[in-house]
Amino acid sequence: MRPGAVVAPDERLSWPRTIGIGMQHVVAMFGATLLVPTLTGFPVNTTLLFSGLGTIIFLLITRNKLPSYLGSSFAFIAPLTASQQYGMGAQLGGVLLTGVALIAVGALVQVAGKRVIDAVMPPVVTGAIVALIGFNLAPTAVSNVQTQPGVAGVTLLTIVLVTVATRGMASRLSILIGVVVGWVFAALSGGLGDDALATIGAAPWVGLPDFHTPEFHLSAILVTLPVLVVLIAENVGHVKAVSEMTGRDLDHMQGRALIGDGIATTLAGGFGGSGTTTYAENIGVMAATKVYSTAAYWVAATFAVVLAFIPKFGAVIFTIPAGVLGGACLVLYGLIGMLGVRIWQDNKVDFTDPVNLTAAAVALIVGIGNLTLTVGQVTLEGIALGSVGIIVIYPLMRWIYDTVGEGKYASKFAVEKRGPENVTDPHTFG
Repeated sequence: MRPGAVVAPDERLSWPRTIGIGMQHVVAMFGATLLVPTLTGFPVNTTLLFSGLGTIIFLLITRNKLPSYLGSSFAFIAPLTASQQYGMGAQLGGVLLTGVALIAVGALVQVAGKRVIDAVMPPVVTGAIVALIGFNLAPTAVSNVQTQPGVAGVTLLTIVLVTVATRGMASRLSILIGVVVGWVFAALSGGLGDDALATIGAAPWVGLPDFHTPEFHLSAILVTLPVLVVLIAENVGHVKAVSEMTGRDLDHMQGRALIGDGIATTLAGGFGGSGTTTYAENIGVMAATKVYSTAAYWVAATFAVVLAFIPKFGAVIFTIPAGVLGGACLVLYGLIGMLGVRIWQDNKVDFTDPVNLTAAAVALIVGIGNLTLTVGQVTLEGIALGSVGIIVIYPLMRWIYDTVGEGKYASKFAVEKRGPENVTDPHTFG
């Protein structure tokens, strides 16, 4: 390989170099992938196993043409935490059906093209759903912080300092570094618990992951399904990013990419792992190395599967105290919420349009305030209610506004020049 040369997805380096690049991908995905089961109480080793297997499935479905690692999706943290009262079986049922829905979306995209996604979920809707998923669990993060404020403060300060004061891989792993520093501080200050070290010592070095069986509870399913929006957005963004980096048009692979991610999430939900998504951390490795060879991802997936059979590793993860989780979640939940804002910003969503403004405003408050409605045996909480609400109500509001409201009288020039989604309301709103 010449210095600065690009290695395409279908090209191969020597095995020693391929293994080296693959190990970098393992390091890149490690912190985020393990943080999701740590925060949600899912089996760490099981999640790691299905992360590796999911990556292999994705590579097979995309015919080895789309390099990607499937790690744990942060978007599942909020709904899984919100549905903890239903038990792990019900949580897994939500993950599994979200994966099935993603497979269905992928099949539709494969047949009709990506325009289907754009029509059903315009940026104003997508951004609102992503934002409310993140902000919904702010009280949970605050509660954990108040349990151990000192430990939480050290964790949060470490994450902030590493994020802004370092570059490269260290900055990308700021949350993992913060969790490690917080764990050490808790151990030294007596905040780890009396039996934590004994638990680690008792765990075997080699053993099978802890498998669980999914159950189907409608309330838990409705809380989890809105994550579908995030998974689609992340997947589409990943395909676009790889296309730009490799200089290849990969739009024809979008349906397969969604199907591969959906199968991986469905499999994880069927046995006890957290849902998966294409990982931006690994895009960073590709951008830094200019190695897009899918062989490196086969190596990374294999290492993940091997690590899944080391129970002592999982035991260490489960000793992380509430204060550490609280400090990390203050950042994580906020980042998910701000991702929704970024979707609005990147797509130049016009909030002088009263339809955009009102629909997003109501959805956010429903999500943040965790408005809960019970209909019969079904409970709709903030995430589900806000997400379903804006998906159903937004097109109705748009139709009414454009048919009988102010939108009907918008100038033809404005419509032709900017498109109906971006026509500025001639009156000040609010």
